Amino acid sequence: MRALIYHGPRDIRCDEIDDPSPTDTDSVVVEVEATAICGSDLHNYHGDMGEACGYGIGHEAVGTIVEKGSGVRRLSVGDRVIVPGIVGCGGCAPCLAGAVNSCEIGVSAVFGNNMGLGGAQAEALAVPRADFALRTIPDDISTDQAVLLTDILPTGYYGAQRAEIEPGQDVAVIGAGPVGIMAIMSAQVLGAARVFALDSVAERLAVAEGIGAIPCNVADGGVDAVRSATAGIGPHAVIEAVGSDEAIQTAIGLARPGGVVSVVGANFNLDFSFPMAIAMARSLTFRIGICPIPQTWPALVPLVASGSLAPEFVFTHRFGLSDGARAYELFDGRTDGVMKVMLDPRS
Repeated sequence: MRALIYHGPRDIRCDEIDDPSPTDTDSVVVEVEATAICGSDLHNYHGDMGEACGYGIGHEAVGTIVEKGSGVRRLSVGDRVIVPGIVGCGGCAPCLAGAVNSCEIGVSAVFGNNMGLGGAQAEALAVPRADFALRTIPDDISTDQAVLLTDILPTGYYGAQRAEIEPGQDVAVIGAGPVGIMAIMSAQVLGAARVFALDSVAERLAVAEGIGAIPCNVADGGVDAVRSATAGIGPHAVIEAVGSDEAIQTAIGLARPGGVVSVVGANFNLDFSFPMAIAMARSLTFRIGICPIPQTWPALVPLVASGSLAPEFVFTHRFGLSDGARAYELFDGRTDGVMKVMLDPRS
């Protein structure tokens, strides 16, 4: 089969590799119908995940089960399923509650990161602990919507949830990329009165404005504009959806005294300098974590199915899997108004 393989920094190739097969009796093989590039995939693309090469990338996919192990009971061959970006053990208390990021057995893993699970940007994908991990796609959820439910919509919602947003509050979202847009929409659903979108890319700020956020260009005094609009004290909550040291520091500095900072941007800097004195003096609540994707589905699937959340507009570009290298180059360069890229494994 064909799959996108990491060969080194900014070197992604569509290669022929062995077809996957069930890894054990509890696993299945999913024929991938649609997959997408996530902002966190750029950490792989840039070479931030170590020196290893030759592994499949990507963790956002939906498709059809074409083979299953003898221990799979709930699912059948032919079922169309949502593949979450992260899978837990499926047996401990946190995993059974959907909190796969807090797996007590310590076996939670992300697809496409060279950590034992294959990459989702491929024609097929082996999924372990399938009865626990997968959700069938409801009839009233489109393919595009289902792909967003694999990671970025849950991540944006998770960031908004952990920001403790109450109706009528002001919220700032740092980063108006795909996850930031999901966070903006989620903050609105949770009752935020005003959502300020901070970014430096004009096209992304225009998208944020189009869904009702207040655009603030960080290259043109955007942070000060948020302070001014909130009587100089800052928003009640700040959701950080970039992951850079600078963006996290900005989030901490922007939240009002007693406010909440919720970080969902991926940051792997072990030497990050946390401004402890500022956080303590201002009684800030700081949260950071990897989204427990399945835990968000009971809330998000009905919201999407009813039309209360309609996030699929973020897909601006579509490529065949064979054009994966070009798709990554475009997405990484943030050119041509790109927001979210869908890949078709059949072409």
